[in-house]
Amino acid sequence: MKKQLTIRKWFWVWDFEEEEDWLNEMALQGWALDGVGFATFHFISCEPGSYTIRLEMHGHDSDYLGFLGETGVEYLGRVFAWVYFRKKTEAGAFDIFSDIDSKIRHLDRICKMLLVIGLANLGIGMIHPSSAGRINLLCGALLMYALGRIHGKKEALKRERALRE
Repeated sequence: MKKQLTIRKWFWVWDFEEEEDWLNEMALQGWALDGVGFATFHFISCEPGSYTIRLEMHGHDSDYLGFLGETGVEYLGRVFAWVYFRKKTEAGAFDIFSDIDSKIRHLDRICKMLLVIGLANLGIGMIHPSSAGRINLLCGALLMYALGRIHGKKEALKRERALRE
């Protein structure tokens, strides 16, 4: 019988690469991601290194999930717009983003989401000067900070692409 483990851990939106690295390190230690919740990760015991875990910000798209399923990728769940996948390592390499441009498009999706939600929070915070409005301002400022961090990653990829051309 497989053992189960639940870990509650927080990652900021700009740390999605560190989150994915941590999930893959858990798989290397014999704990495969099996489900997700808000800041909650459910694992099952597995042969160490038998899975590769990937996450992506992606909208609801059953055709996309079906396509990935045909390639041996397992859909594990979603938390808001973040989708979690795993694939057996014996089935070959598993990369969602095959090139720099696909990575940049992914970061663009994250930026658009952060911009919309951040501006909405800033707008609400400026309209309502109450304590709830100040919380919106704080959330908006944090989301704008996250936007800056993601934008920095996107610019680094663009510089890398320019060097390769």
